[in-house]
Amino acid sequence: VVLKIIKHYQEEGQGNEVVQGVLLGLVVDDRLEITNCFPFPQHTEDDADFDEVQYQMEMMRSLRHVNIDHLHVGWYQSTYYGSFVTRALLDSQFSYQHAIEESVVLIYDPIKTAQGSLSLKAYRLTPKLMEVCKEKDFSPEALKKANIAYENMFEEVPIVIKNSYLINVMLWELEKKSAVADRHELLSLASSNHLGKSLQLLMDRVDEMSQDIVKYNTYLRNVSKQQQQKHQYQQIRQQENIQRQSRGEPPLPEEDINKLFKPPQPPPRMESLLIAGQINTYCQNIKEFNAQNLGKLFMAQALQDYNN
Repeated sequence: VVLKIIKHYQEEGQGNEVVQGVLLGLVVDDRLEITNCFPFPQHTEDDADFDEVQYQMEMMRSLRHVNIDHLHVGWYQSTYYGSFVTRALLDSQFSYQHAIEESVVLIYDPIKTAQGSLSLKAYRLTPKLMEVCKEKDFSPEALKKANIAYENMFEEVPIVIKNSYLINVMLWELEKKSAVADRHELLSLASSNHLGKSLQLLMDRVDEMSQDIVKYNTYLRNVSKQQQQKHQYQQIRQQENIQRQSRGEPPLPEEDINKLFKPPQPPPRMESLLIAGQINTYCQNIKEFNAQNLGKLFMAQALQDYNN
């Protein structure tokens, strides 16, 4: 499955192009075993009549005919510099997890993998976030009531990759045939372009967060302004009723003040949580990047000392 995902990206993913596909497998005890996958086909605007759901059903039906695991257990997606915490991923994973409780999404990072270590992570939506998505209420009050922050939106599931004995033998033979010089390439430091691009994406997300904070502060100012208007209106009504009472006239009828002053709609906060989660992901990537380079420096120095 891992090799199929990597092959899919190498064939169809270019630059920041994201590739996606379906995961197949079965549930065994408390484990989800992913044993097969197939990609979503690339289609253009000309393929308006392409039915993605029908394509998946045909593929799973064909796999079942040849006695291959065909149960739908999630989906996979590549990522560009770790920028996968988006509303599209949230909505897709909610649909999968709502229909099939055990569903996961595998995130493959080809840029990290190119640095010498496979980057593949599995995520699920937390039960709290699933409840909020079912209600479709992303207001600040609803998220505060559910006690949801960006830290508890997704839960990472540990991955164990298992190979057959034949594949292990093949990998061992390939390792024996590989030149020592080729292995030393893994000790070379990553280019500054990687760090620069990660920092640029981080700054873009921080700018988006700043804009979202401005929107929320504007909402708070409008609420405060409306509260003052309500208070002034109630005081004027109270004074008029006192004057009417002194003249022996009946008080003015009570009115629903909420109809006169409709409260402003709060901006949805889900986007802010996703941006915060993405900022956290970029920070983790930069931290891992620096740690990886530091480790390579120590390894290269140790190798040089050994050769000397």
